[in-house]
Amino acid sequence: MANCITKHIPNTLTCCNLLSGCMAVITAFSGNAWHTLLWVVCGAVFDFLDGFSARLLKAYSPLGKELDSLADLITFGLSPAVLCWRVLQAYVYPCSCVERFFPYIAFVMAAFAALRLAKFNIDDRQTTSFRGLAVPANALFWCGLFQLDLSAVAAASYFIGVLAIAFAFLMISDIPMFSLKFKNLDWSQNKVRFIFLLGAVIIMILAGFLCEGNAPARKGLWLVMLWYISLSLLTKGQF
Repeated sequence: MANCITKHIPNTLTCCNLLSGCMAVITAFSGNAWHTLLWVVCGAVFDFLDGFSARLLKAYSPLGKELDSLADLITFGLSPAVLCWRVLQAYVYPCSCVERFFPYIAFVMAAFAALRLAKFNIDDRQTTSFRGLAVPANALFWCGLFQLDLSAVAAASYFIGVLAIAFAFLMISDIPMFSLKFKNLDWSQNKVRFIFLLGAVIIMILAGFLCEGNAPARKGLWLVMLWYISLSLLTKGQF
């Protein structure tokens, strides 16, 4: 009986990730970047816990693997794309044709997130590190970026559009990127991870001092994701 219950714990946590993603999509449609970020973070916590519990309980299953990808697509693929679309809709464009179609460029991220997750499921090289930007990192970048008020920057919409395309291709690229999974606390085996965490703390503290408004530290989250990408490129897979 106990075994029957424990084997369903990882999938239950994955479903909690999926539900968090659904809530993130709803808040993204309303343009509430702060609540979208909160739900994405909740999804990320459940995403970590489902993998952790599966390893702890040795409750691996093909169903769990596929369910995890489906949940991640909603939480980390669709929700940031919807939020990006909603932000792009708020800008004034030079002609009605651009205004009508340009915001939908955001959904390229959702499509490429699906490709990224499918690629991850069949790529044996990604057991201890990643090839391309992981979809949770992509989602945290966008949800963090939209904590900033970009509405006053007239050209920001085009920059966001180009950035959306760039990050979409980054997700399916073959660039090695380190994972934050610690197997132990040995410095020699985890020095890149420790350096990243130290840099992330410094960035968040500086953001708290330099940014104005409520909970200013969250406005540095997108810089943390850029720090992660930059450190992955600098180490060139040597982690």
